[in-house]
Amino acid sequence: MVLVLLADGFEEIEALAVVDILRRVDLDVKTVGVGNKKIVGSHDIAIECDLLLTDELLQADLEALVLPGGMPGTLNLERSEKVIKLIKKAYENEILLAAICAAPMVLGKLGLLKGLEATCYPGFEEHLTGATISEKSVVKSGNIITGKGMGCSIEFALKILESLTTAGEAAVMRESLQCM
Repeated sequence: MVLVLLADGFEEIEALAVVDILRRVDLDVKTVGVGNKKIVGSHDIAIECDLLLTDELLQADLEALVLPGGMPGTLNLERSEKVIKLIKKAYENEILLAAICAAPMVLGKLGLLKGLEATCYPGFEEHLTGATISEKSVVKSGNIITGKGMGCSIEFALKILESLTTAGEAAVMRESLQCM
């Protein structure tokens, strides 16, 4: 199961591009509300999440954990003890972690980017503790994918797809998008 964590103030494009692309290939993707099932994005788009982040969900069998950025969504993710526990569980179990825009700072502040290449929204680099900062739009280093911002949402989603399936399946999806 792929969990896309949504907290009030999340960046809608960054979250929903991932959900859309991964569901197109029938991956089990769930939107997870942090604090509530109904979450409102940074541009006032309300989402009814599939699941609520509960202690029981911390025990779920995960393939990937995705953190969209946005403000104050990223700060709301960072403030949640359950989110931090889930991130640490994923990292310790070598489950794919993906964060875009401001959200890589959550991973950086936890020390999970040390020795890895990473990218983020310009201005948040100081929070990527121990990382080699990349100018690329999307970077996969180890078991962590980071993306620069909302304009990279499709590329970010395709990198997640490639990591969960094959480069060939991601190439087929890229071709079907007709804009890349």
